[in-house]
Amino acid sequence: MDSDVNGEFVFTAVPIGNYTVTVLSKGFQQASQDVGVQSDTSPVLHFQLTIEGATENVVVPETAAGPTTDSATPTTMLSRTDIQRTPGAERTNGMEMITDYVPASYITHDMLHMMGGHQVNWLIDGVPIPNTNIATNLGPQILPGDIDTLEVYSGSYDADYGDRAYGVFNVVPRTGFERDKECDLVFTAGNFYQTDDQISCGGHTPRFAYYGSLNGNRSNYGLQTPIPRVVNDGVNGFGGFASFIFNPDAKDQYRVVTSLRRDYYQIPIDPDPNSLENQVYPSSGLHDAEVEPDGYVTFSWVRTFSPNTLFTVSPFYHYNGADYNGGPNDAPVISTVHQHANYAGAQIALNQNFWKNDLQVGVYGFGQHQYNYFNNVFTDGTPNVPSSSIGVNGGVVSEFINDKFKVTPWFTLIAGFRATQFTSTISETATDPRFGAALRIPRLNWVLSGFYGYYYQAPPVSTATGALLDLANSQNSTFSPLRGERDIQWQYGVTIPYRNWTLSANNYETRAENWLDHNNIGESNIFWPITWSSALVQGWSLTLRSPNVLNHGQFHLAYANQIAQATSPITGGLICPVPVTSACPLDIPPGLAPADHDQRNTLNLGFNGTLPWKVFASTNVYYGSGFTNGLEGTPQAQYPGAYLPGHTTFDLAVGKTFADKYTISVNSLNVANRRVQLDNSLTFGGFHWNDPRQIYGEFRYRFKY
Repeated sequence: MDSDVNGEFVFTAVPIGNYTVTVLSKGFQQASQDVGVQSDTSPVLHFQLTIEGATENVVVPETAAGPTTDSATPTTMLSRTDIQRTPGAERTNGMEMITDYVPASYITHDMLHMMGGHQVNWLIDGVPIPNTNIATNLGPQILPGDIDTLEVYSGSYDADYGDRAYGVFNVVPRTGFERDKECDLVFTAGNFYQTDDQISCGGHTPRFAYYGSLNGNRSNYGLQTPIPRVVNDGVNGFGGFASFIFNPDAKDQYRVVTSLRRDYYQIPIDPDPNSLENQVYPSSGLHDAEVEPDGYVTFSWVRTFSPNTLFTVSPFYHYNGADYNGGPNDAPVISTVHQHANYAGAQIALNQNFWKNDLQVGVYGFGQHQYNYFNNVFTDGTPNVPSSSIGVNGGVVSEFINDKFKVTPWFTLIAGFRATQFTSTISETATDPRFGAALRIPRLNWVLSGFYGYYYQAPPVSTATGALLDLANSQNSTFSPLRGERDIQWQYGVTIPYRNWTLSANNYETRAENWLDHNNIGESNIFWPITWSSALVQGWSLTLRSPNVLNHGQFHLAYANQIAQATSPITGGLICPVPVTSACPLDIPPGLAPADHDQRNTLNLGFNGTLPWKVFASTNVYYGSGFTNGLEGTPQAQYPGAYLPGHTTFDLAVGKTFADKYTISVNSLNVANRRVQLDNSLTFGGFHWNDPRQIYGEFRYRFKY
């Protein structure tokens, strides 16, 4: 690209990721700078050019840009190389690409938790893929091997990034522009008879790019087990992914992204009927499994009206299912729960840069049809109730406007609001203002940021029919309509660059009303969303990323000190009938108390190294101080105190590339095989222990066609 008469140049519609910008000018030495492009940011680079063959300098006014002031959102960005090199991260069900790098993120009772909450949002090229069901899905929405760049936002979102207050994952999939009629074949094999395999191919012309993949996986270890021993815990899945991009001219781009997959999970058990775990949650007689189909397609038309005006239209469709099937000989209960959701909608957005403003205006919405089927057959003589099924329709429409005003090149003010309308068996509206600021201190290049904002999270579209209500009544509980979670979040922090190291510290608090959680219906495997009266999440976090140290690798550190608390009464979903009596298992005394996934201290420390002879090695050390002890003060308590024991694991990956097309690596997770009870809350399979040692080898082969 040629600059204008002022020596300036502008790139529009640049995908997120890390780039190197090189400037060439006759009579000057070539100059290059690295830049990371994040969503909704407009990074500015200033180049100091040196006259060729002389020591005289021509200086462009102002110093080189430091950390961006375009956003107040704590952001973690990972490349496809980061994902490939991180131990365990490229597995179908691996979440290490998030938990190893993002503070206050961890897996417990088989669910990802982040910043003290449950609800997170996945985006494909900035387009949210809706899923309103909680505590139902275990499978991935996108395979890690299909990701080119991953942006993780930890709260403090602008108004154009929705309402999931705890975490947003923006995925830029692979496109084919990075390949020239090339395929990657990946095959793995390891203990627990595990394998996780993928073939992906891509290519491009100057205006068209395509990428597609097929994958399959299986293992005898899938979900977290209720005891150290692995019993009835198989997992398998298969799927496909495709991306197509067409640029008919310099102003238009069309993109289609689609995925279809199916996952199967056995529900692990404790086979000893006399064990303590079985006295609390009887699983010894169960042989249950869950089948999860999932598919989506998104289409995006990106129109560049001018270098300062970008218009995007993105319709989408998402189908999601979770079929929990009890075994025919289960005891004491055979539970069958089928939940299927269809979502269809669109996001339309206009981005306009003018004067000192960066303005985003748009609308996002979808309609949903939810079908639920429930059946519980007791085999121990307990009276049964008939099966029940129901179809429910609902929808969400949100309008948003957000502006970033650059008061000076080193100070930005951010303001916006998001208006949301939810309609189903109940109707709700919310208007949520959000404010932020980012200030870069001259010379030091430290960036101070702050945020204060409101969120509304629409509730799951769920309704209990008469038969399910009878089951709840038999367990001394009943149902009440679910209402949306309303959050107030503030956050402030500082980012300190030093010799290409980056240290970020953030302090945050989220206050929630109608805080969304989940619980099982009495002695059954039917889980139902609930809302607590209120919740309070407070914490601070620290991240450290190094440059490429001596051209041999990068360090990363993520630490969080956090407390997540909630208080009764339970206001929606599965609740106590009125008048409330001690017979109701949900009769919990009011007052803030730690949530079942509360963990005060979480630390990840790792290094991704590049060694001589095309050898690479990556490590990660994880420490967790222990989750809430749900049995404290009861006769079944196995551990003293309010929290379960702390735990530390060490992961390692070592590999080597041959002839630029063969790569062999070995991954070992939880190398020392240190086992500990993570939590004793009740979800899939009852209690949960951390993952055992897993060792697998990987062979990667790249070839042309």
